[in-house]
Amino acid sequence: MSTTRKPRSRRAPRAPLETPRPRLGTSEIWVESPLQLLSAIEAHAAGLTGVSTTVRIRPGIPGISKTAEVLANNVPQGITIDTESGHITPLSSSPMNRWGAGDMFSGQVQKAMLGPLGEREIIIIDDGLATLAFLDKVSKPNPTSLVRDRVKRTAGRIALGLAAWHRLRWAAKNNRVLLITALPLVPELAERLARIGVRVEHHAFEWSRSQPSEETFSEQTMLIGSALAYDGLIEPEPYINWIKQLASDTPLAYFPHRREQGELLDEIRAIPGVNVQATTTPVELRLRGLRPLQRVVSLPSTAVTSLRLLLAGRGIDVTYKRIPDSWWTPQATPALRQHLLSSVSLKQGKEKHDG
Repeated sequence: MSTTRKPRSRRAPRAPLETPRPRLGTSEIWVESPLQLLSAIEAHAAGLTGVSTTVRIRPGIPGISKTAEVLANNVPQGITIDTESGHITPLSSSPMNRWGAGDMFSGQVQKAMLGPLGEREIIIIDDGLATLAFLDKVSKPNPTSLVRDRVKRTAGRIALGLAAWHRLRWAAKNNRVLLITALPLVPELAERLARIGVRVEHHAFEWSRSQPSEETFSEQTMLIGSALAYDGLIEPEPYINWIKQLASDTPLAYFPHRREQGELLDEIRAIPGVNVQATTTPVELRLRGLRPLQRVVSLPSTAVTSLRLLLAGRGIDVTYKRIPDSWWTPQATPALRQHLLSSVSLKQGKEKHDG
């Protein structure tokens, strides 16, 4: 007698588990950029990393030492910023209850994850646009090497990225992965993360918003610099011309991306009406003191999302410019272009851009 097997129904995503705040226990978090450092502090201030959090800093990163110096005397109780050790603790030998990082594409981070997890939890903090790319890859149904799209893919690098994918998926399945982010997630990605067991907790830069601002700027327009031209993804000429157009209307303060340097930045510095700021701390810290009628302009960037959160309700417009097709170089694939646009939050009310 033959039987007909009913088709297996698609498993519904797990109900999100609420993470109690404040949490007990201890954490250590490895950071490789000023934004990651700020994200780690916000995660601790939100009560999500435990009563004690040690933030270890990778040396030699532009702006990170200055950010640590600025924050050192004002960090929340329980935070220790370690600028001396200069190395990441392997997960298997960490004495803490939780072990975290921001750049989950980093080979250094992935190697450190390879040992036994034990009872520890893995924490993922924000690293800007790279966070969205990582979440997309780690939540794919089939094993996917966690390697940046524009990085040379050697056999060894692919193998390490696959090992990291399996480590994180096993940890997520066993309720051991927590994402702490200020980024809004599109429903499809949020569902995929819930399905594989990644817990998600959001913050809105509450700690940063509560801190006094030591910097003020007289210019009406704050322009957030982009590394897209420096990285060869957009043509420099239209980018420069756009800045000239903005500066012809009103003087502006230009905040370079930490990778911007050389002739391109010199050309921007020479534009009349443009005041190029020194690269110090993240714009999320520097622009807290903006006044009503000042505004922030940027190309698509996660800074748009974070600054909208930080400056909400204060009469300060945060807008972005859609990148015209004619700006892109052949290095910028359609998928990459869409990924860059995805960095801009469309979930914080009416979308604001200048065309």
